[in-house]
Order: sequence, then C-alpha cells, then structure tokens
Amino acid sequence: MNPERKEAWYFGWNIVAAATVLTLLTVGMRMSIGPFFLPMAEDLGFSRSLLSGIIAAGMLCYGIGMPLAGYLVAIRGTRFVLLTGTAIIVLSTIWTVLARDPVSFFLAFGVFSSIGLAFTSPVALTPVLSRWFVRRRGTALFFLSTGSMAGIAILTPVFSWAIAAFGWQQALLGFAAAFALLALPTVLLVMRDDAPTHADQRPQDLSATATNASAAPAPFTRVRDALRTATFWQIGFGLFTCGFSMNLMGTHGMPMLMDHGFDAVTSSLGIGTIGLVAIFSTLVLGRLSDVMPRRTLLAAIYLVRGLGFFAMTAVTLHWELYSTAAIGGLAWAGSIALSSAILADTYGVRLVGVLYGWTYLGHQVGATISSLMGGWAFDTFGTHWVSFGSASALLVAAAVVSMSLPVRIKPAAQHVST
Repeated sequence: MNPERKEAWYFGWNIVAAATVLTLLTVGMRMSIGPFFLPMAEDLGFSRSLLSGIIAAGMLCYGIGMPLAGYLVAIRGTRFVLLTGTAIIVLSTIWTVLARDPVSFFLAFGVFSSIGLAFTSPVALTPVLSRWFVRRRGTALFFLSTGSMAGIAILTPVFSWAIAAFGWQQALLGFAAAFALLALPTVLLVMRDDAPTHADQRPQDLSATATNASAAPAPFTRVRDALRTATFWQIGFGLFTCGFSMNLMGTHGMPMLMDHGFDAVTSSLGIGTIGLVAIFSTLVLGRLSDVMPRRTLLAAIYLVRGLGFFAMTAVTLHWELYSTAAIGGLAWAGSIALSSAILADTYGVRLVGVLYGWTYLGHQVGATISSLMGGWAFDTFGTHWVSFGSASALLVAAAVVSMSLPVRIKPAAQHVST
C-alpha cells in the first residue's frame, strides 16, 4: 500500500478505539479503589493506615512499571507488553482474592497487580498512537483521557454495586475475567506498530512541515539529553501533582464523602459524575489541544481542577455534591494527554514512551504520597482537610509552572523524530 494514499477511514482510529477501551479498564481499576477500601479493610482486619500503605506501595509499583513498560514497548513492541500485562493482571487477581495476611496481600494486590496494570496503561499505548498521528496527535491522545474518565464514571458505581451484591473478591475476579475477554482480541487483532510513513498528515501538512523545518526543534536521540532539559522536569512536576490529587480522590474521596454524611451510593455517584462529565469534556479539550498552545490549556486544567478539588471537600448537600463534581469534571481530564503530547512534540516519537514512563513515575510518587497521607492525616487529625487542601495548593502551583513551558510551533507542523 502506498503510505501517502489516504483512505476514507484511517486505520489509526481503530487503534485509538482499542486503546481507549484498554485505558477504561486499567485506569478505571486503578482509580476506582475507593469502593474496595472499606470492605477490604473490614474483611481482612486491616486498619485504614495499613491498607493505605499497601495501596500507596502499589501506586509506587505502578509508577516503577511505567518506564519498564515504555522500554519494553521500544524493544519488543506494543503487543508483547500488553499481552504480558494481561497475564499478570489475571494471575495477580487470583492471588489477591486468596490472600489473607498483609504480606501476601501486599505482593499480590500492591506489587504484581500494579505492574500488570502499568503494562496495559496509557504509557504502553502512547508510543503507538504518537506514531500513527501527527496532525491529530492531541485529539488521539486525549481519547486515552476519555477512556480514563469513562473508567472512573463506569467502574466506580459498578464496583460499588458488585461489592454490595457479591463481595469484593468476586468483584475483582469479575474484573479480571472481563479484562482478559476484551483485551486479548483487541490486542491481537487491532494493535499495530507499523504506522504509515507520514502518519495522518495531508499533503498540505507535509508542505507546512517542510516550510517550518528550520523552526522545528532538533530531535533528541538520548534519554539523558532530555533529562537535562527544564521541560522534562516541568512536565514531571505537573504529573506529580496530577497523581497526588487524582489518586487521593480515587482512594479517599469516597470515604471522605461518607465521613461527611453521604451514603455509599451517593458518594460513588458523586465521584462517578466527575468521570462522566470528563468523558465529554475530553472530546472538546482534545480538539482544542491541536489548535491552541498546549501549555495554556494544561495550565487552565490544573487551575480549574485545583479550585474544584477544594470545593469538593466543602459540599454538604446532594445538589452541591453533584454540581461541584460536574464542574470539576470539565477539567478533570487532559493533563496526562497534554503532557504526553508535549513530550512527543519536544523530544520526538522514538523517546516518548520511555520519557513518558519516567514522568509518570513522578505521577505515581505523588499518588503514593497522597495515598499514605490520606489515611495518616485522617487517623491523626480526624479530618480530610489536611490532605485535600494540600492537593488543591499543589494544583494551583502546577498551573503556574505549566505556563512557563516553552511555546511550541503549531502541532501539525512540528518536527517528528522517528
């Protein structure tokens, strides 16, 4: 097939659809621990601090698995990493439901399940999407955020229902079975690393790229060179803040709302509303990311999220909860997609998987700290204001840092290193 011939339907969108489904399941599982938290603690006899510690360690293992996933994608391919991750998820889930002591539970749920989810996370999917898309890269990567938010919106109430009806062990086993049934055919039949030479660019886009070649950033060939640049660390700080805030809400948001007087169903629906609204907002944000400066959009997302995050801790009535969740959902997604797009724009497609993995490790360090802090702060002070207030302040700081990112040329005309 002539790589420059454009068909009516670009196959890259099939890969986007498959990646979105996988992200829904993996991120949805990682961000929907809240419904499992209290049932696990009560059934296993763990304190909140102990279970928070295990979850926090799992967040860190999830982050450590990210650079490894990015590296393996580069040398073994996307399919290998996704299939390996699927096998680890299924086996670790079986081990988790059989574990009764803290050490076994930590290894099964904290370590191996987290590594499996890391191998099937957006980090493993970003390189293949970046290869297939240049002109619409922001939109394509934003669909991963759409999947993430759909995971929160769908799996949080589904898990709450399943746990109430069947118990947390059966809910986990059901997830593992559903994941395998969806992931295996998707990975084997859809995922392809061999993108066309010019990806989704049109003839006029190629002309614009040639015209702007002198203004395009020089490609980076070594990870160590990228690590010496300010942009990498600015993106890393933003993702650290993202991980701190989002995993705090995912792990302790539902217990926080229940401690403030809401019942379990209302609390899960409140958290789910954030993801439900974010599903639709990501479609708009993805389009905006291809036509406006990405740093501006990234800063706006962090700022609005920080203000909404603080407001979420102050709600006392049902309409306040749902209204705040809906407003917060408008800016809840997008920071990860924008960060990965900026990394691909700046450092080239060849390095994006590894660099995204390293910055996402910072995301999970933030998640680890917030998971620990959420349980410790409540046990120590009897309130969630310490941890949730810290998250709000960090998000505002991330907005300021994001505005200091360099302004790139128009995305469609940017240099792409392969």
